[in-house]
Amino acid sequence: MRSFEHGYLYDIPISHDILKAVRSLGEFRGRQVLYGEQSPDILETLRRVAMVQSTESSNRIEGITVAANRLEALVTKKVTPRDRSEQEVAGYRDVLATIHANYNKMHLTTDLILKWHRDMYRFTRETGGVWKAKDNAILETLPDGRQVVRFKPVSAMATPKFMERLIILFNQAMEERKTDPLLLIASFIFDFECIHPFWDGNGRIGRLLTLFLLYQDGFEVGRYISLERIVEESKETYYDALLKSSQGWHEGGHDLRPWWDYFLGMLTAAYKEFEERVGTITSARGAKRKMVYRAIEHMIGQFTIGELKRACPGVSYPTLQRALSDMKREGKVRCLGRGPDAQWERVNRKKG
Repeated sequence: MRSFEHGYLYDIPISHDILKAVRSLGEFRGRQVLYGEQSPDILETLRRVAMVQSTESSNRIEGITVAANRLEALVTKKVTPRDRSEQEVAGYRDVLATIHANYNKMHLTTDLILKWHRDMYRFTRETGGVWKAKDNAILETLPDGRQVVRFKPVSAMATPKFMERLIILFNQAMEERKTDPLLLIASFIFDFECIHPFWDGNGRIGRLLTLFLLYQDGFEVGRYISLERIVEESKETYYDALLKSSQGWHEGGHDLRPWWDYFLGMLTAAYKEFEERVGTITSARGAKRKMVYRAIEHMIGQFTIGELKRACPGVSYPTLQRALSDMKREGKVRCLGRGPDAQWERVNRKKG
């Protein structure tokens, strides 16, 4: 909660790079909606892949691995977990699926976080859903095998109070919107990791919270590109950013910028990959024509070619005109006037 106390994060100078990243991510979010309207089949394929990758990577970061020939079957619930690792993967899968389906009906509370933790361990014999009962530490294993303390989190006794206070301050900050929500979300995740409220599972719950809070603010790229995989692939940078920003956290003298840089960079990488994948698929021969057909199918009432162009970003006017001519020849649409502002409409054929 240290980042939110006394408006601490509002006094941190923001670089031009951070401003550019936040602005760019806002533009990515806007285009994300258009892709969703034009490419449902493509997005469904990406969603299935991301679900498997997210479950695998978030657990593998914590040293929990499952045989490759079992993973997808576990995620799709075609097999039941048969050992401790598979049980933990199955628990994470269920919480992740719940967030995907119900994020807009949930409210951030300590009860919600405790429920996720309990559900994550529900296939195991371990009792989840309770704050840590004893103090813990974030350790680093050196090349010679020795372990050193990287960071000393909040004590077990103080954890419930810190978590309650963090959520109150975060929700208040999101309502006030004195700075960009992306920076508030990043700061919340960072403070959560510094509190380290559970004896085990903090990293996984933190990554689930990341998805949940981003979804609630409209950044849904994690459905289609696994943020957990990107974190795993940049694991050293991830831990380094946490370490740099955590220095002085207990005293309220920490610097959030290394973590902000990492968080925004991770999200930017996901959106770039998302647009590259969707763009590669939709640039295939005939794909743009199919995009136009699909957009017309979803048009309500009459429309102009200009309105169709806005529904099909990246498709040229000649391609739109050819698609309309083909559909007119096939009797699927008709033109109600002349010129570029002419109205068009679909032809509803009667069966029989």
